[in-house]
Amino acid sequence: MARTPADLVGAQPGPPFPITFDGRTVTALPGQTVAAALWGAGILAWRTTRDGGRPRGAFCGIGHCFDCLATINGEPNRRACLVPARPGDAVTTQEGHGRAGLAV
Repeated sequence: MARTPADLVGAQPGPPFPITFDGRTVTALPGQTVAAALWGAGILAWRTTRDGGRPRGAFCGIGHCFDCLATINGEPNRRACLVPARPGDAVTTQEGHGRAGLAV
C-alpha cells in the first residue's frame, strides 16, 4: 500500500474551508497559499497585464516574480503565492496594476 507524504510525516491537516474567487466558491486546505488553492480548483490565471490584458497566474511560486498578483479581500497587488489562504477570503481578478482609481 502506497503512503502519502502526509502519512510519512504524520501530518493531521485540519478540515478544508471555503474562499471565493470572482464570486465562485473554492475549497482551500489549511497551510495552502491562495495560489495553491486556486491551482487546486483548476484556476490558472487571476491577473491581466496592464498592456494587452494578457492572463497571468503563478510563475515562480516562491514570491520572487510578480506574475501572481491578485486582489485579496479588496487589497490589490498581493502575491498569491505568499499569502496564506484563510476562511472567507475573497479573491478577485486583478486587472492591470490593481489601482482602478488612478488614470494611466
